[in-house]
Amino acid sequence: MNGQKRIAAIHDISCFGRCSLTVALPIISVAGVETAAIPTAVLSTHTGGLTGFTYRDLTDDIRKIVDHWMSLNLRFDAIYTGFLGSFEQIDIISKIFDDLRSEGTMVAVDPVMADNGKLYTIFPKDFPAGMRRLCEKADLIMPNITEAVLMLNEEYTEGPYTKEYIEGLLKRLGKMGAKKIVLTGVSFNNKELGAASYDADTKRTSYAFADRIPGYYHGTGDVFGSALVASMVNGLSLERSTQIAVRFTVGSIMRTYNAGTDIRFGVNFEAGLKELAEEIKKG
Repeated sequence: MNGQKRIAAIHDISCFGRCSLTVALPIISVAGVETAAIPTAVLSTHTGGLTGFTYRDLTDDIRKIVDHWMSLNLRFDAIYTGFLGSFEQIDIISKIFDDLRSEGTMVAVDPVMADNGKLYTIFPKDFPAGMRRLCEKADLIMPNITEAVLMLNEEYTEGPYTKEYIEGLLKRLGKMGAKKIVLTGVSFNNKELGAASYDADTKRTSYAFADRIPGYYHGTGDVFGSALVASMVNGLSLERSTQIAVRFTVGSIMRTYNAGTDIRFGVNFEAGLKELAEEIKKG
């Protein structure tokens, strides 16, 4: 595709609490990429640590949006999915991959469903099998370690990890179908945390680490994934894109930590957008 790059972002909208589409839209856009959105649901806030939120399921609208897009003969350089709330949505998105994919389209899946060794309580135990089927159709997947072991039907173990374990996990994920894998939540000691990237074609593994910051910050997976996808659509390598995404995410967390703001409200990624744009442009 010539001219400006275009991404279809398929996520929910949490109207408050920086995550999903309210994160993906500005981050991808600041990288110079046109961002088209398919909202899977609308919530008054995200669900992490907040109660009493409203929720409107938009499953019935997803197919209609895509059908209209197809009538306009729209083409996409990437399709990027995040949180999907049901097996029905997985099945719909799987078909959308077939419909919207053309030569050169990168399909990126963030299999949002678990963390810290546990599947999110809203999902049934067999949900990881459904998410695995979606990841098998992707070019790039971005699981955390919990999501990775659930899709591989393996036991979760706490970090720090060894290189042998992480690289074995990456290779097993690579056999699922996606040729590019970025594994988040990787640590080899208690001081640093980061991500590992693996290219199944070249067999190359690389790492990007930063100092560990105390606390659990909501929405950071979406910040990371959006920066990663935006970098790769701009032609940067998997390794370089992972480095940029780690640096941008950690900077966002650090600003929030230093400000002492409520961690439930998401991280201050906005103040780093200019720097992100410059780093991606630099390559």
